[in-house]
Amino acid sequence: MNGVQTRSAERALSGGTWLIVCGAMLYSILTVTPLMAEHTAGAWDWTAPILPLVVDAAVVIVVKLDDVLARLGGQGGRWPMVLRWMTGLMTLALNTADSALNKDLVGVAVHAVAPLLLIVTAETSLAYRRAIAAAVAALEAQQQAERERQEQAARERAALARAEAREEREHAAQLAREQREHEAALAREQAEREERQRREEREARERVEAAERAERERREREREQREQQRERAERQASERRARERAERAEREARERREHQEREERAERERAALLARGPANGKLPEDDARQIVAAAFSAGLSVRSAAELCGWSVGWVSTRYAEHRPEGRAA
Repeated sequence: MNGVQTRSAERALSGGTWLIVCGAMLYSILTVTPLMAEHTAGAWDWTAPILPLVVDAAVVIVVKLDDVLARLGGQGGRWPMVLRWMTGLMTLALNTADSALNKDLVGVAVHAVAPLLLIVTAETSLAYRRAIAAAVAALEAQQQAERERQEQAARERAALARAEAREEREHAAQLAREQREHEAALAREQAEREERQRREEREARERVEAAERAERERREREREQREQQRERAERQASERRARERAERAEREARERREHQEREERAERERAALLARGPANGKLPEDDARQIVAAAFSAGLSVRSAAELCGWSVGWVSTRYAEHRPEGRAA
């Protein structure tokens, strides 16, 4: 069992114990108060709940202190046990006294349930707490022994590692001396090789630098050629864009002139149609449609358009609706 399970068991035991204690206190107060009121002077019957409260307060003190002592693993001696049993027997006597005086054995049995449960619960919870405390102490002792054993094993491993490290250092020192002697023999050869290598590297750098200079000159020439080509291409593109803008402006101007001419021609035609005056009769449908279109563009009313074409107002209204944009009311 781990610490979480132990704390959960202690919380369950504490909660159950206090639930039983509080229930027994409430039941005792409700049962004993009428008995004390009957055996108290009339002017002092308001003091009837004091005695059960005092006895139950002693029960609370016993239960709480037993809980604390059990958690600390201590013993209160015989006086806490005397107080625990005395308060339990007092509660039993007070709860069953009224039924016993009335010779009601069933009442005695019923009213003895809560006090007896309180007495047994107090003793049992104390035993449980002591057992849990002993188990926790044993578990902690076992864990402490395990930690000491692990620490001892770690110390032994550390000592062994130190001994091995010392041997390795001595062996490494011997190898280092041999290595130094061997390196001293190779140092001269290495110096000659490094000198020869430096000379070869210097010659190689000079060749590389010469090649890089040639490459830079070639890239510079190519860059200048690309720059000249780019400038020529930009000039050509600029000239092409200028020509395109001029052509587009000329085309737009021509289109505007043509549109203006069409508008003027249409305006003249609408004016000629509207200048004809009211029709003497019903004109042909094609002529009537042209007149209605001209009247709609000029903003004339439906009735005026009907007079110009000779058709009915309803027909002209239908034609007006055809000329209106979609979504507008007729």
